[in-house]
Amino acid sequence: MRNQHILMGLLAWSLCSGALAANSLADRLAAQNALFDEQYESDLEAHPETATAYGDYRYNDQLNDVSLSATNAQHDRDEAFLQRLKAISTSGFGEQDVLSHKVMQRLLEQRIADYDFKEYEMPVNQMSGPHTHLADLPLAVPFDTLKQYEDYIARLHQIPRVFSQTEEVLRAGKGDGLMPVRFLLEKVPAQCMGVIAADPFLLPTRKYPAGISAEERQRLTRVISETVVNEVLPSYLSFAAFVAEQYAPFGRTTLSVTSLPGGEKRYLNNIRSRTTLSKLTPEEIHQIGLHEIERIQAEMLAIAHKAGFADLEAFRAAIKNNPQYRPASAEVIVGDFRKYIAQMEPKLPNLFGFIPGSPVTVEPMPDFEPGNATHYQTGTPDGKRPGRVVVAVANAEHRSLVDDEATAYHEGVPGHHMQLSVAQKLTNLPKFRKHGGNSGYIEGWALYSEQLGKEVGFYQDPVSDYGRLSSELFRAVRLVVDTGIHAKGWTRDQVIDFFRKADAVDEPTIQAETDRYIAWPAQALAYKLGQLEIRELRDRANKELGAKFDIKAFHDEMLNGGVLPLDLLDSRTNAWIKEQKHKGSMVAAN
Repeated sequence: MRNQHILMGLLAWSLCSGALAANSLADRLAAQNALFDEQYESDLEAHPETATAYGDYRYNDQLNDVSLSATNAQHDRDEAFLQRLKAISTSGFGEQDVLSHKVMQRLLEQRIADYDFKEYEMPVNQMSGPHTHLADLPLAVPFDTLKQYEDYIARLHQIPRVFSQTEEVLRAGKGDGLMPVRFLLEKVPAQCMGVIAADPFLLPTRKYPAGISAEERQRLTRVISETVVNEVLPSYLSFAAFVAEQYAPFGRTTLSVTSLPGGEKRYLNNIRSRTTLSKLTPEEIHQIGLHEIERIQAEMLAIAHKAGFADLEAFRAAIKNNPQYRPASAEVIVGDFRKYIAQMEPKLPNLFGFIPGSPVTVEPMPDFEPGNATHYQTGTPDGKRPGRVVVAVANAEHRSLVDDEATAYHEGVPGHHMQLSVAQKLTNLPKFRKHGGNSGYIEGWALYSEQLGKEVGFYQDPVSDYGRLSSELFRAVRLVVDTGIHAKGWTRDQVIDFFRKADAVDEPTIQAETDRYIAWPAQALAYKLGQLEIRELRDRANKELGAKFDIKAFHDEMLNGGVLPLDLLDSRTNAWIKEQKHKGSMVAAN
């Protein structure tokens, strides 16, 4: 019945699409904007957790439907929206409207490509899955009213359903030969047990807003506790047993994603999906990484010489043996991040014309996610739920503080928090362009942002500047080892050996990151490739505009278009450069 309705809709659309192409500019533009709104609302309704993350609380009593039928329905909607979009001629549209058309088309085409490779049949690994993201629910939803507590309880009741649907999807993947790597899947049951031990689902009962009465507080605490004990935690136990006994034992033993159905085309799709770059081959990316490693290490050597060391190895040894750069506790690491973000915030007016001023917090990563990396969680546009920098602190005594400054700028300001906060405040773009996006742009901007600390006077200590370069070296190494794993058949030991020789990060990071690249093919390529693209755009603008180049205007231009595929960011920047030249010539003429 669902497919019949969709086919009927497409038939009706096809009958009028020819007329639409010939319609007036105003009619076509109105049709496109209506499609954008319809698609955006359709996505929010189908993904209520995403709506909550965007600050839209209409679906706060629902968790995502992750069943195979829901995935198939999403695919049908994507195809229908794409066909309707392609029928709209953009002739005569303004620059932003043409760009929005291209961005939406790219979004839908990539979703369809991912569906064709059945990427959705592998939703669980040591990095992500319902077992980790549901555990973050108490920190990801609002608790300002009684209704929001009731919504939370409704969602708790649905957690067993999400796990059951996930098991359905995993069984389908197993049947299709789409299996993650076995030794990574074997980490998942322990993560589930870690969530059970931590029991984060009771957090909302520890502090209530003033508007909720003592009687209601008592009732809510009782209902939440009963639901967690009787439904949530048993579902975690059941899922852990399923993965341990029925799923993980069948995981693949070959690391490369090209060993799965689709082979090399699957990895190429991963690259295109994560970076939005389709012209680069794995071999070209591998060579870019080797070249960047050589360049960065030369800059490191210059710092070592300036600090009085004969070579880079001696400088590194001195840093490693200096207890000043070893954290005594997890709290020291978190404090470092807070300090660096706080010192950067007053410097933002030197780099940007528009500063949203959205709040950001720093918190340690939960104990049940020891293998996860430091990351950022977006806040809401109204600032009621701040952006969150979640810092990896597992095995703190074996970590280094050397690159904390660079990572704080990357995850906080002027990196992820700045970029995503600006996107939330944009008023002249369709809603779908203000949210979501691609790793090539998002991570590329964050890595580019690390160097901005140097431009406003930070990284004065040679070790701190070395830490900045270590962070960049780390991302260059990723280009080599990710393509090494998935295009060249490298073993895990080869990756670890290459990491240790590059000496970019500490041992806990090497271990966790190696497993990350195995689990998420091509995702780690986005950082360096995106950064190089933004650097090239800046160099191009600086060269062509000369004295007219304004760094604040350039950064605003990088952010005020929302998240864009990198090739579309390139063409948009070229148009901006021409516009700036025209403005300059007009001023000169006057």
